[in-house]
Amino acid sequence: MSKRKLIDILKENEILVSDGATGTNLIERGLPRGKTPEEWVLENPDAVLNLHQDFIDAGSNIILTSTFGGSGIRLKRSNLGDEVEKINAAAVKLAIQAVADKDVLIAGSMGPLGEMMKPLGTLDTNTAENNYRQQAEVLSKSGADILLIETQFDLTESVIAVRAALSVSGLPVICSFSFDRGIKTMMGVSPTKFAQEFNGLGVTALGINCGKSLEDNLYSLKELSDATQLPIWFKPNAGLPKLNAEGHPDYDVSPEEMASHVGTWIENGARIIGGCCGTTPEHLKSIKSAVQSITSK
Repeated sequence: MSKRKLIDILKENEILVSDGATGTNLIERGLPRGKTPEEWVLENPDAVLNLHQDFIDAGSNIILTSTFGGSGIRLKRSNLGDEVEKINAAAVKLAIQAVADKDVLIAGSMGPLGEMMKPLGTLDTNTAENNYRQQAEVLSKSGADILLIETQFDLTESVIAVRAALSVSGLPVICSFSFDRGIKTMMGVSPTKFAQEFNGLGVTALGINCGKSLEDNLYSLKELSDATQLPIWFKPNAGLPKLNAEGHPDYDVSPEEMASHVGTWIENGARIIGGCCGTTPEHLKSIKSAVQSITSK
């Protein structure tokens, strides 16, 4: 079965369902404190594969590779700086295995590099560009269908990331920001400013992921929708976390409550809907059901 391409699906005005959280779900499945999801790509691939399969079974049309922290800079913190190609290629391979012959797209996830750009920090343009280019090239060549630059907060870094990805791949590129200060990023970027910067850069869609409350994310969605004609990728957290007795974060929005907002998200421009931190396969199953109910009318 050949997969449909994202560009073609979006032209048909179909509402797609992405997946949920990688990190928080792997923590609940035993990922030890201090170990990254990227390490488990090599050390416990069955856990990553099973999570992909659970999201697909819940109805996801798009799954994300376990490569959010798969850049050379971030992997160095786990003494894996020389394993960029190995980890990113293995992560895509796991996603391909999970998808099998299903019409499910694979988005190669690329998160922030984790250092501040000059002059606020020490990260220079060439280093940032080389890190994003390297990761994007491996994800693309390994079989990803989409390149997702996600949870961004700094316009300078994210523009570098997008240009680097576009320079090495013909895949659709999505850039998603986290408005984690409510309705702005930690660098003070608003959804409007985000759209103004990216509307002409050649991305396929703009996105919002992570952030804070569902209310704040909805406000950001409305503002972004007013500022762009591009499709919108929308993956809010399942509420706000509180630590449980095991020291793991519990998120306060149930699958049913999250699904109850889907109609409002679609009305305000969301075209690809999923969830970020705290969003389980059970959440995705409810979201998928809500999308099917709305689009079948």
